[in-house]
Amino acid sequence: MAIWARLKNMSPWEVFQLLKVSIRQPRFVIPTMKATRQSIKFCDELFGGDHHENNRTNAFRHAFWNYLICEQCYKVCNSVEKSMEWSKKITDLHEELAPNDERAKLMDLHNNQIGRELFKRYYSEENFDIIPVLTEEMQRAVKISKTEEISGQQGRMVYIEDRL
Repeated sequence: MAIWARLKNMSPWEVFQLLKVSIRQPRFVIPTMKATRQSIKFCDELFGGDHHENNRTNAFRHAFWNYLICEQCYKVCNSVEKSMEWSKKITDLHEELAPNDERAKLMDLHNNQIGRELFKRYYSEENFDIIPVLTEEMQRAVKISKTEEISGQQGRMVYIEDRL
């Protein structure tokens, strides 16, 4: 399982940072793990390993991951704001601890925000399927070459590399 493999490879400082955040909201830990597993499994099935690159499928995964974290946490707390706050906190921490270069990190943070915004827009719709929306957003994603270009893409996913 990828989550446990990642945890085993974390440094003591990284584990401490994760525990520090998790201890403040223990009720969100299991929903977050569930959302993480679900997003990885779905993207593995849909895109194979491509979603681990800095391409459109990675943008999809990050937005989907954040949407799912918000959705799962909302079931626990019934608060859009708390769900979105948690999702931002835990996925920002992931980016802080991930070995990405600055451009990839900012791309991921931007796409994470897209997922949270989509959750806020659609959370109240019963039996809503986010996949077609994310698929359309992925097709509209903008390729960027410099970090400065990200800020001009509010509401649109961004990516760095074309899919091989």
